[in-house]
Amino acid sequence: MKKFSLSWKSSTKKRKQRKYVYNAPLHIRRKIMSSHLSPELRKKYGKRSLPIRKGDEVVVMRGTYKGTVGKVVEVLRRKYKVFVDNVFMEKKDGTRVKVPLHSSNLMIKKLNLEDPKRIEAVQRK
Repeated sequence: MKKFSLSWKSSTKKRKQRKYVYNAPLHIRRKIMSSHLSPELRKKYGKRSLPIRKGDEVVVMRGTYKGTVGKVVEVLRRKYKVFVDNVFMEKKDGTRVKVPLHSSNLMIKKLNLEDPKRIEAVQRK
């Protein structure tokens, strides 16, 4: 059985970093798929980033959809992809398709605090 630590910064080699990310188990992928908090949330909770979750309101910070605000509809940990409800691409036949984004390109504006365990995790120092 492979042993994984939460710190993927143990090696400085790009090749090993990439290998670690590709082979990471789901409980560590959650941690890797974190997004920055908005300045207001950063002040309020004293944290810089949190793992992204379905129901969070986010702003796209990079790419074609920069500046778009929407709610997270789906998070695919296996593929490191996040889908936001206002980010669509129109195909030739007119159908709209969700565009996958990476969590590092998003900033959380509003947290989904329906789960008591998440509230506890956010307030933890």
